Amino acid sequence: MIVRHDIEAIIPHKGAMCLWDDVVDWDAQRIRLRSQGHRDAAHPLRSDGRLRAVHLCEYGAQAMAVHGGLRGAAAGGEPKVGFLVALRDVQLHVARIDDLADALECEAELLAESAASQQYAFRIVHAGNVVAEGRAAVMLQA
Repeated sequence: MIVRHDIEAIIPHKGAMCLWDDVVDWDAQRIRLRSQGHRDAAHPLRSDGRLRAVHLCEYGAQAMAVHGGLRGAAAGGEPKVGFLVALRDVQLHVARIDDLADALECEAELLAESAASQQYAFRIVHAGNVVAEGRAAVMLQA
């Protein structure tokens, strides 16, 4: 299993800003990750004592980054640096996530890619219920 320490080695987010605890599984097209940190009172994205569902977009974006890093390492190269440029069709099915008791799980799927960009779909689930879903586009640095 790929754990938090390994995740921090392949994405720019460190410490509390690394939102995923472990990679459940992955292949060239998709990745599944899990996190428990959304309940942490010191979560860096909290405001006014709450962690709002809109932050699940960052969870989705980090899932994409982890997948890109793992794909780059598997190909024997360095992962490309990506910049989130668009979110599409995002649906949030809860208002906040700090009150969710169980782990969050994310599946992100690579939909399209070129040398300069990638597009993913992501879905985040809590206790079998979808709490957020959408698509995201990333521009890759040359």
